[in-house]
Amino acid sequence: MSDDRSSLPNDQQKSWFERLTQAFNDEPRSRDDIVKLLEAAVKSDIIDSDAFTIVEGALEVSEVQARDIMIPPSQMVIIRSEDDPKTSLRKVIDSSHSRFPVVGEDSDEILGVLLAKDLLPLLLKDEDIVTDDILARLRPANFIPESKRLNVLLNEFRTKRYHMALVLDEYGSVSGLVTIEDVLEQIVGEIEDETDKLEHEDIQVTETSGVYLVPALCTIEDFNEFFKAELSEEEFDTVGGILVQQFGHVPSRDEELTFNGFDFRIVKSDGRRIKTIQVSKSTEENVE
Repeated sequence: MSDDRSSLPNDQQKSWFERLTQAFNDEPRSRDDIVKLLEAAVKSDIIDSDAFTIVEGALEVSEVQARDIMIPPSQMVIIRSEDDPKTSLRKVIDSSHSRFPVVGEDSDEILGVLLAKDLLPLLLKDEDIVTDDILARLRPANFIPESKRLNVLLNEFRTKRYHMALVLDEYGSVSGLVTIEDVLEQIVGEIEDETDKLEHEDIQVTETSGVYLVPALCTIEDFNEFFKAELSEEEFDTVGGILVQQFGHVPSRDEELTFNGFDFRIVKSDGRRIKTIQVSKSTEENVE
C-alpha cells in the first residue's frame, strides 16, 4: 500500500508546529504571550500537557538563579578529610549519592569532589583503605556564584562536562550545591530514581539541635507520630499539601510559616511543588 499523504485531511498533513502557527495570527510580544498561546494549544489538542510543561520550564529557567534551587549546607552530604575511611564509605553507601564534596578542617575549605565510582577499585584491594587513598582520588571542585542563572549553568554543565557545582555567597563561603539533575528538574519536573522513595519518606535530623528536614511527601500520619503532633488528616494526606493550604499558594524557598505549634521554612521548591521543609518546635506562645 502506497503512503499517499495527499489523501489525508490538510490538518493531518501539517506538523504540530505548523498547526500551532496557523491557529494564532498575532505574534507573541512577551514570554507571557507565548505561555498563553501554548495553553491555548493544549486546550486545542495541538500539544499535550507534558510538552507544555517542558516548554514552560525551558522558558522560565533563564529567570531562575542558583540560589533559588541550591541544596543548602544542612542537606549536603559531605566527606571530611579527618573522617575515618570506614565512616566515609558508610556515608557514601547510606546516602546513595554519586558525588560528594570533600572538606578540610573548615567547612569552606573544599578539597575536591569524590565520585562514588572512584572508590570501587579501593574496595577490591586486599589492604585496608586509608584516608590518603581517598584524597588521592578527588576531582576538582567547580564553584559558581549564587546569582548564576540556570540556563547559563546548564550550558556549562554540558560544555565543561561536570555534574555538580558548589555555590558561593558574596563572602566566598559555601552556601549550597547544585547538580545537573536539579537544573533539569526545573525544565521537565521531578526526576525520580530508585532511591527517591527513601528520601521522600525519611525525616532527617540536622546538625542543629531541634531542627529537622521533612520531605513534603511525608504523610501527616507519619509527621504526627514522629513529632507527637496533631495536624489534621481530614483534607490532606501530606505535609506539603497542608502547608500549601496554609500559605495560600505554592511557597518559594525560604518562605516561613508558624502553624500548629511548629515553625516551617521551605528549603526546596521548584515553583510547582514543595520538596523539602525545615521544621522546628515554635517558640511563640499560644500558637494555634
